[in-house]
Amino acid sequence: MGIADRDYHRRESGGGGNFISRLTPVVKWLLIANVGIFILDYMILPTVLGLNLDFQPPPLVKFGAFAVQSALFEGRIWEFITFQFLHASVGHVLFNSIGIYFFGPWLERWWGSKKFLIYYLLCGAGGAAFFTLLMFLRILPGDFQSAMVGASAGIYGIFVGVAVVAPNLRVMLLFPPIELSMRQLAIALLAISTGAILLGLGGNEGGEAGHLGGAIVGFFLMRYPHLLGSTLKPQIIRPPAFKTRSESKLRPRTRMQMDEDSAVDEILDKVSSQGFQSLTQAERDILQKASERKHPDS
Repeated sequence: MGIADRDYHRRESGGGGNFISRLTPVVKWLLIANVGIFILDYMILPTVLGLNLDFQPPPLVKFGAFAVQSALFEGRIWEFITFQFLHASVGHVLFNSIGIYFFGPWLERWWGSKKFLIYYLLCGAGGAAFFTLLMFLRILPGDFQSAMVGASAGIYGIFVGVAVVAPNLRVMLLFPPIELSMRQLAIALLAISTGAILLGLGGNEGGEAGHLGGAIVGFFLMRYPHLLGSTLKPQIIRPPAFKTRSESKLRPRTRMQMDEDSAVDEILDKVSSQGFQSLTQAERDILQKASERKHPDS
């Protein structure tokens, strides 16, 4: 059972609050940036500059889209970041924004806002790096001038991160209308991306390479959070680490154990309401000690 199965989380997630109240700080600004830049690039700047988009790309896409030729051979290394805020169509920016809105707050509360932003951007850059690798290996169609835009690489990093933190979180898909666990959804998405690249399906092999690259970096950072200066470990926040008893059922609980379990419950409630970044070092130490007591061999 993951953190999403706790009663307090179901209450928090159930229908209350409006669109804005559900947003965490970085997620809010990512949505504003993605939508705002798209409107600026496709509506405002072409009108001001008198551009005809039927014959040329929008100005910001032309400046910041990622391509191996420009990013590596021409030294435009900013493209590893800028491409993540550019999109090709209304549908593209809409679906990416939906992904950030529904899943981003989970991971921002786990990492804290600053580390979440770094995590997100590194996953996006990882998508560009994996795209580059497959281009050099001649696995992807096109050439070094083939361009890539979109937030999907960072979003796939978010998918994987949530699958690690809350693997049993239930997700209802719009199409097809089926319910999956977060772990099942992440596996399905990665399998689709892999198949699309290997079989040449869908005509978006470059984008799928970005998805896989973002997911790989995301999984690596979740496994080794200390790389971003975090002392958090995914297993600490999973309720089985505190509910499963390694002691004999007939063994009476001491007053000290009861006090420790009560403190752990209070800290988990604080995590639910305020996020992991709100914990003091002393509270994180309590969680760490409780996890080690319940799983002495891990």
